[in-house]
This record gives sequence, structure tokens and C-alpha cells, in this order.
Amino acid sequence: MVHATIRMLIPPKRRGEVLEILSSLAERSRFEPGCIGTRVYQDVEVEPAILIEQLWKSGEELARYLRSEEYRKVLLVVEMAVEPPEIRFEEVSSSTGVETIEKARSVLPGGDRF
Repeated sequence: MVHATIRMLIPPKRRGEVLEILSSLAERSRFEPGCIGTRVYQDVEVEPAILIEQLWKSGEELARYLRSEEYRKVLLVVEMAVEPPEIRFEEVSSSTGVETIEKARSVLPGGDRF
């Protein structure tokens, strides 16, 4: 699995346009082969920051998407950023959910249980 993120600072006058473009791209990318999910976020602490996050089944499927015309639109949006964006691709070998919290909270320091 591959976790792909792009975090960029967008000028306030372009933020609405960028969110509209990325939301549309996110919706369409969910139908791409191998795409597990796509989300677009706006940072509440750093107002001009926008993040697009995708999860892909494999690096090969992500690479196919990165070569697509659709992804070219993402790159055009990146060019609107006021500084170089943070771009990350992380391979995920495993993931867990709420069970990790439950496990961690079920044992107190010293081995005692809640």
C-alpha cells in the first residue's frame, strides 16, 4: 500500500478555485484502478495550507496514475502554491485501527490493567 500526500500553501484568492479543482479530481480518482481513497483537507491552523491525500493498493497502480492526464491537473494546481509543496510517498506495510488504542489503554505503566 502507498500513502501519497501533497501539502501546499495556496494564495487566499486562489483557495476556492484550488479546492474546487482538487475536490473534483479526488472524486474521479476514487474510480481509478488501485485507488483505495482520496481526500482533500484545508488546514485549520495554517489557513492557506491544503492537503490532498491518497491511498493506493500498490506502487504500480500509483505510478500509472502519476503518468495520467488526470494527475497532470494536480501538478498544475501545485504550480499555484506560494512555496515548494511538501510531497510524500510512503509505503505502508501494515496498519491497524482502534484495536491499537484499546491495547495501549488496557495496560497501565507497571503492568496494571485499567
